[in-house]
Amino acid sequence: MAIDYEQRQLNHSSSLNRKRLETVVDAKVEAPLGWDPYDYELLRNPFGAFKRLRDEAPLYYNEEHDFYAMSRFEDCLEGLADWETFSSARGVITEMIKAGYPPPPGIFISEDPPLHTVHRQILAKTFTAPRMAKLEQQIRDFCAHTLDPLAEAGSFDLIQDFAGIVPMKVIGMLLGIPEEDQQAVRKRGDSRLRTEAGRPMEAVAQKTDTSFDDYINFRLENPSEDLMSELIYTEFEDDTGTRRRLTLDEVRNMTQMIATAGNETTNKLIGWTGKLLSEHPDQRRDIRENRDLIFRAIEEVLRVEPPADHLGRYVTRDFEAYGKTVPAGSVMNFLTGAANRDEREFADPETFNIHRERRMHLTFGYGPHLCIGAALARIEGRIALDEMLNRFPDWEVDETNARMVPTTTVRGWETLPIIVH
Repeated sequence: MAIDYEQRQLNHSSSLNRKRLETVVDAKVEAPLGWDPYDYELLRNPFGAFKRLRDEAPLYYNEEHDFYAMSRFEDCLEGLADWETFSSARGVITEMIKAGYPPPPGIFISEDPPLHTVHRQILAKTFTAPRMAKLEQQIRDFCAHTLDPLAEAGSFDLIQDFAGIVPMKVIGMLLGIPEEDQQAVRKRGDSRLRTEAGRPMEAVAQKTDTSFDDYINFRLENPSEDLMSELIYTEFEDDTGTRRRLTLDEVRNMTQMIATAGNETTNKLIGWTGKLLSEHPDQRRDIRENRDLIFRAIEEVLRVEPPADHLGRYVTRDFEAYGKTVPAGSVMNFLTGAANRDEREFADPETFNIHRERRMHLTFGYGPHLCIGAALARIEGRIALDEMLNRFPDWEVDETNARMVPTTTVRGWETLPIIVH
């Protein structure tokens, strides 16, 4: 039975001041009390630090970088639903929020209702679960075409040779980006998210990125059944009540956002799937023998190693929790990667277990900004794993040559060599 990630009501109380469950933990955790998103070593394994935050500082303030963070499941759930207190309208990354200028028009993940609702609804009919399910055979064909040449290789890089290719093929096909351009689009998107290890990301400049203009101009003259054409020609009523089409800036920015997000997160999901199942060969064997477990496996990968482990918000008004006041104008980071391992919500949360009872996690966010591409990411992750198991029953990761992506926005692998047995 599929999880309904929107089944919980969005009308949670906007205040988190109610009594919270306190859990006493006797075990000492060898991890710092704090969280620094620019600490590259911490990025590799933040979960000990996350546990200390949940237990000792559920409302945490980082003085060096001037932001707050919440790490418990219920706090993140309620905070993400409360868009009036925790706004996305200045961006969802700490560096962007601090930059102080509004995100480009059309980047609806960085908007609040009602404008966010208007822009999201334009895409909602495309990214429904039933419509995404109809893409299954095309996704399977993409996976097969990419994996078949690797079947006799003995080893390959799971990211560079597979996970970095297939998601871009899928989102490129949906948008209408020519196949010969797709990997260049992916690399441009990747480069915008990169940082130097230990340094904040440079805030996105106001300079217009025109790299998608040729595609848009072509579709203006040659409409098709792809999503880019839909963005160009759909008429809607905006937040002012005006009937119109998207502006060129809105189409450009929305297309760029979908192309980048549609590749990056699924890329990381496939990478973590390969890594975790290398570390748990018994569970990989269970999946190989019972493919129905693929659904549970992908959900557990998403819970344990989310492609993005925090979501930033701008605090619009004073907020109180745990005896402290977060002043209006602050940055709040909801540590969804910590919330997904909260023992107040999950049994034995630090253990990767594809057989566990399925419960809602926060990897795709919650509330008005619940990830619109969640259904597509899940389908791609399931098919990718299924097709890998069809060709590679056993594998292990070459840890010495694996390298994580240096960025504060997503968490995953840049290179992940695997040895096939």
